[in-house]
Amino acid sequence: MKRNFLMGAAALAGLMTLSACGGGAGSDANAPAAEATTAAPAETPAPAETTAAAADGAAGGATMDFASMTTDAAAGEKVFALCRSCHVLEEGVNRVGPSLHNVVGRHSGIVEGYNYSDANKNSGVVWTPQALYEYLKAPQQYIPGTKMAFPGIKNDQDRANLVAYLQSQSS
Repeated sequence: MKRNFLMGAAALAGLMTLSACGGGAGSDANAPAAEATTAAPAETPAPAETTAAAADGAAGGATMDFASMTTDAAAGEKVFALCRSCHVLEEGVNRVGPSLHNVVGRHSGIVEGYNYSDANKNSGVVWTPQALYEYLKAPQQYIPGTKMAFPGIKNDQDRANLVAYLQSQSS
């Protein structure tokens, strides 16, 4: 009986993880992608605008500076397991979420073949380590209207390690 309980609990945890990534009722995550355009990415906002937008969108008010954290990319690879049901690091491979290939330094909403929400496409966010660190705490609060239904990673160290791992995988 204990084994059945544990197997049921593991199955439930897996379903909850998948449901957190979106694609449920009312989601356009599985809608066909809009035709790719070759338009240049939106201009990078001035640093003051980026900082103000990040501070406005970050959960819990004050933000922690990613650069002040000691990070471990190997530990971040383990945290990336939370992302794997929706994202991969391979270029050109989109799943429920867009490919995270070379995500660090990239503008939001520009991966070809992925149908982003208007909120994400028009956010003007550049995925710097600091922006990723803040976004991954509470994606819906950082970019209201994003399709990413993932609730976020509340542990600061886990989030910093994940960003370090994504940095190590970006060129």
